Amino acid sequence: MNKNTLFKSLSQASRGNFFSIELPVSSQEEAEAIETAASALEKEGKIKIRECTPKETSVYIQGIMKYALT
Repeated sequence: MNKNTLFKSLSQASRGNFFSIELPVSSQEEAEAIETAASALEKEGKIKIRECTPKETSVYIQGIMKYALT
């Protein structure tokens, strides 16, 4: 999953500025790719991650969408 697809998924899962989503994964490498994409979005200033927890069959991400113009 690339960061654009992840950002769209987070936008659809948001309630106001807050989002909470559990993304299913089939392998450990896919889970690491999702975590990497989420951290890249955080570095770009698009989101703020409160929690990113890998589980056995999914990755749980909770945070805040940032809408400020820079």
